[in-house]
Order: sequence, then structure tokens, then C-alpha cells
Amino acid sequence: MDSVVRRLLRTKPAEQIVAEGGHGEGGELRRTMTLWQLTLFSVGATLGTGIFVILGQAVPKAGPAVILAFVLAAVTALFSALSYAELAGTIPVSGSSYSYAYATLGELVAWVCGWCLMLEYAVSVAAVAVGWGEYLNHFFRDLFGWQLPAAITHSPGDQGGVINVTAILIVLLATWLLLRGASESATANAIFVLIKIAVLVFFCVVAFTAFESGNLTPFVPMGVAGITAAASQVFFSYIGFDAASTAGEEARNPKRDLPLAILLSLVIVTVVYVLVALAAVGAMPWQQFDPETTEASLALIADRATGSTWAGLIISFGAVIAIASVVLTVLYGQTRILFAMSRDGLLPRIFERIDPRRQVPVANTLIVATFVSVLAGFIPLGQLAEATSIGTLFAFAIVNVGVLVLRRTQPDLPRSFRTPLFPLTPILGVIFCVVVMLGLAGVTWLAFAIWMAVGLLAYFLYGFRHSRLSRSVR
Repeated sequence: MDSVVRRLLRTKPAEQIVAEGGHGEGGELRRTMTLWQLTLFSVGATLGTGIFVILGQAVPKAGPAVILAFVLAAVTALFSALSYAELAGTIPVSGSSYSYAYATLGELVAWVCGWCLMLEYAVSVAAVAVGWGEYLNHFFRDLFGWQLPAAITHSPGDQGGVINVTAILIVLLATWLLLRGASESATANAIFVLIKIAVLVFFCVVAFTAFESGNLTPFVPMGVAGITAAASQVFFSYIGFDAASTAGEEARNPKRDLPLAILLSLVIVTVVYVLVALAAVGAMPWQQFDPETTEASLALIADRATGSTWAGLIISFGAVIAIASVVLTVLYGQTRILFAMSRDGLLPRIFERIDPRRQVPVANTLIVATFVSVLAGFIPLGQLAEATSIGTLFAFAIVNVGVLVLRRTQPDLPRSFRTPLFPLTPILGVIFCVVVMLGLAGVTWLAFAIWMAVGLLAYFLYGFRHSRLSRSVR
């Protein structure tokens, strides 16, 4: 029994993880991604439909003080971002928080973390893809006056849906870009991100033309409780800043660029969110925000400000591009995490096979794309999609604990970035993650518990027996 427990808690030396970086069965990943591309990867994964949708839900909770809610949520995310930055610079590999947990808390915790990331990435990208058809229809309706039939834009059983063809199409488009290579994917993502930032800047310019300072008073109509309630909701608009850490083995200068990319992306996203929130509540009284029509809240404000529909059309186009960017970056992150887990023997070896010509894990990418396409095309995700948030927060908490452990066990390990105010920062990171998790609905916890039970069963049936670390130390 003791030997089993020791195997479950055995850590993989950070030096060994770094030494194995970039190598897979059949070839190596190619280091092509610059600081700019890495930053935009994280921005692409973070700056998605959240700001187009969640603002309309958060404003009724906090009023004009929703601006402070975005700042509070950013501070909450910052604690975990600083921990990610330290570990990404110390252990610059594809596995993100999975690899960090393996180096600090042991194999079982690493598996649990990797399993949580599968929930975060695979299910969340399917959930995002499901909504693409609706935004596409909104765009077509404003531009041409017609829309695609519900049978191909909704999942079975959802508003007359038969198969969500539009969701499958956006997943296939992202897959095609990923198979072309990491550099090509990064370039496409950079274009997507710059377009959606330009659209949000356009919204701010238009909204500020209708800005009335009286709309900001009273600034805190719902009190501090309203700000914290809104902050808990908008926090999920920040999930995704860790995407750059999944590109650790394809970055040109990972020790320098990964920490910078993670922190820069959080700053960029926060500035965009605060400006959009300020413009929105200044242009339209907060009492008029309807949580039932959140999808079109920014488009509605833009239309009101200009007195026509052309501005809302541009906003709808921005939402379509935003989803495409999220699908691309999150699908990429999922494949790289599975690649790292396969290299450790915890998943079948097919996930680590690299095409020698393209230098990308082709089979891995196709398997993930097929799985996500089935989810997005045929299954109404419902509450399961919300469970992605709890999986993400769990992974964030593990990363914060990992910083504390690694500083204690390997204080002399070279670190290109050190979390400031240690150990206060990672401790606060853990506390904030737990507080937000406790605020989630009971059905979300149930879905998470079921997912974890399936994950532990999979580990003991396969990963425990095939772990390369365990075989190497027998």
C-alpha cells in the first residue's frame, strides 16, 4: 500500500520535464512563436464572446459600478496569472498546469489537473462553437435580412435543431489551420484578435459619442454586494490568459516570453473590458440593460448611438470573429496538453506522435477535433458547459499551490520570473479561487464530481499502469 501511495505522489523533476520538452514520438515540435504571437494567443483565448454577452448580465447586478467589478475580477485573476508566469518561465513546456503539478504535487494531482484541463478546453470550445451559428445568423439578418435554418444552427432537441452544422464547420476551420502548423495558426489568430479588438475599440468610439455622465450616477446603486456579485460573474471573462503556457515548446524564447505573454495578455484584456464597460453604461442607462437579451447588448447600444443598424452589424461581425479565435486557440491548447500527458505515458502514445513534415501532432489534433465536433454538433451542453469554470478554477488553485511547493523544495531552481510579494500572492490566489468556486451552483459541483470520478477511473485503468515515470524508477 505504501508503495502505491508513493507512486501516486511521486513528482517528476523539473529539470527532466524541461529536458524532454519539444520531443515526441516521430519528431519534434518547432520553435517559431514570438512574444507577440504568444500574447495574442492568450488574448485570443480570453477575449471571446464573454464581453459581448456577459456585460448585459452583469450591469443589472452592479449598475455603473460594473466597471469596478471588471477591475476586481482582473485583480482576482492577477494572483493566479503571476503564479502561472513564474512556473511558465521555470518549466516552459506544453503541459501548462498539468506539467507544473507533476513537478510539484505528484502524478495523481497532475492527472487530476490534466483531467480538469480537458473539461476546461474540450467542453468549453464545444460550448463556444455551439453559439457561433447564432452570432452568424445575427450578422446575416442585419446584413441580408435572412438567416440560416434552425435545423443546422442548433443541437438536437434545441429550438428545432437537427445537427449544429455551423458549430462543426468552425471546429473544422480551426482544425485545418492547426494542421498547417503552429506558426500559421498563430498568424491567423493574430489577425482574428486584431479584428475583434478593432471592433471593440470601434464600439467604444461610437458609444462615447452618446456618453452622458448622468448615466453614471448613482455609481454604486446596488452597494458593495452588487459589485462582488458582478465580479464573480465577469471573472469567467478572464479565463484563457493561461493559453500561452500551452505553447511552451513552440516558443522561440520561452523562459523570457511566456511570463511576459501571460501578464501582457491580462493587461490588454482588462483595459479593453474596462473601456467597453465604461462606454456601455455611459451611453445607455444601466436600468435599461436586459439580462434576457444579452447577446445583442453591445449591438443595441451601437445602433442607438448612431441611429441606424450599420454599427450593430459591425459589432455582430466582431462576435463572429471572436468565437473563431477562441475555438482556434483553445483547440490548440487542448492538443498540447494531451501531447504532454501522452509523453508521460498517462494517455495512449498516439497523442504524442508528431508529423515530421508539419511538425505538429496530427493524429492528436484530428482526434480532439472529432470529439469536439460530436459534442458541438449533437449535444446540447447546458450545465456541463458551466462546469468548465470549476475545472479551470481548480487548475488555477493547483498552480498557486505549485509555486509555494517548488519555492520550498527547489529554491535554487533558475527562475526567469518570480512572483512578487511571495508567499502572499499565491496564497491569495488559492483563496480567491476557492471563494469563487464556492459561489457556483450545486448542479455545477455535481457535474464536476461526476467528471472527476470518470477521470480517476481512467487513470487507474490506464495511466497508473503505463506511467513512464513509474517504470523508470522501478
